[in-house]
Parts: sequence; structure tokens; C-alpha cells
Amino acid sequence: MKILIIEDEQEMLENMQNSLEKEEFVVETASDYKDAVSKIGVYEYDCILLDISLPDGDGLQILEELKIKGISDSVIIVSAKDSLDDKIKGLDLGADDYLPKPFHMAELHARINAVLRRRKFEGSNSLEIANVSIDMDKHVAHINKTEVILNRKEFDILLYLAINKYRLVNKSALAEHVWGDYIDQSDNFEFIYSQIKNLRKKLNEHQAEIEIKAVYGIGYKLMLR
Repeated sequence: MKILIIEDEQEMLENMQNSLEKEEFVVETASDYKDAVSKIGVYEYDCILLDISLPDGDGLQILEELKIKGISDSVIIVSAKDSLDDKIKGLDLGADDYLPKPFHMAELHARINAVLRRRKFEGSNSLEIANVSIDMDKHVAHINKTEVILNRKEFDILLYLAINKYRLVNKSALAEHVWGDYIDQSDNFEFIYSQIKNLRKKLNEHQAEIEIKAVYGIGYKLMLR
């Protein structure tokens, strides 16, 4: 799962990023309005953590930008502003939740997971396709109720393809979503091919009723066999 933190307070941003990365989220950051608008215009996120007090713009305008562009990324407002007007305006503009500062990281994790369950898993913490079950909270997958040992990237790829099942996922979008900002460190997709190859092998070994089909030169689809 991929998260964008929009926060200008550097210590807070780093604390949130470190905490979420320990929970195996892919995390990207923006510390001002300009950088935030640039990122949401190009990349897709499972959840955006939005501080509405930014040095070069109003965070609520970012919500308006998302609404205008028809972008449906989940948004949790994380702000020192705890006024009723800000809460109402933020929720009216499409925010999924509002978490006032200060807060405990455990509460932030719970709020994020709750939003993701509502948006991606229809209120559940797991996703089932045929004989495959994927648990978002525990980061594990089962086939025929037997756990499949996956590394972090294999799990992230499986989860992303499962959320987008039966749809063609562009390989660039898959790489960016799973590797985040670190995608810039590579000039080819060999690292994706390797993870996909290993994931396919494990699905076959456990007799999964789903398969990852390649569309040459474009990307991948998760399909029923």
C-alpha cells in the first residue's frame, strides 16, 4: 500500500514516515503545496495524509484539486487546526477522516487501516479471489487456507494486482506504486520481472486458481485460470 504524506513540519513528517515504513507501507512525502500538487497530479496513492496548513498554500485547496480532477485517493486530514469549520469543509470536499494533532502513531495506523478497509476491501481486512485470500493487516496471503511465504515486494505486487483484478495494470504504474520514490534509482524493469517470476512460481506451486498474465510491452493482469 502506498501513502503520500503532505506535511511541512519536518520532525513530524519524518516520524510519520518512519512509523509507516515499519508497517511496510510505501511512503512518499511532500513538504509544501507545490510539491504536493505536482505529485497528486502524476501518481496514484492508496491514502494521502494531508496537513491543511502549508507554507505556500492552503491544504484544503489540494482537496479541491482532487475533486476537480476526479481523483479518488483516500484522504485523512492531519492538522493542528481542530476547528469545526475546518472539519466540515474538509469532509465536504471529500476527505475520509480528520485527525487533529497531537496524536499517537497507533491511532494514525488505525485510521489509515480503517479508511483502506472501507475503500479497498469493502469494510473487511482481507480480499478473496477464488482460492486465494490476502490479509492487508497481517501482510500474509493464503491459498486453500495454507500460508504462502512471500517477500514484501511479492506481497505488494499481489495485493496491487488483486485490488485491480481483471484490469490491465501498466508496468510503470505497478513499479511506481510498489517501489515509490525508489523507482528513480533504476533505469529498467528487471527488478519487476524477477519479482513477478517468483510470485508466479509460488502461485503455481500452491495451485492458485488465479494467474498473472503479461500483456507484452504494456503490463500485467490478474485473472482467473
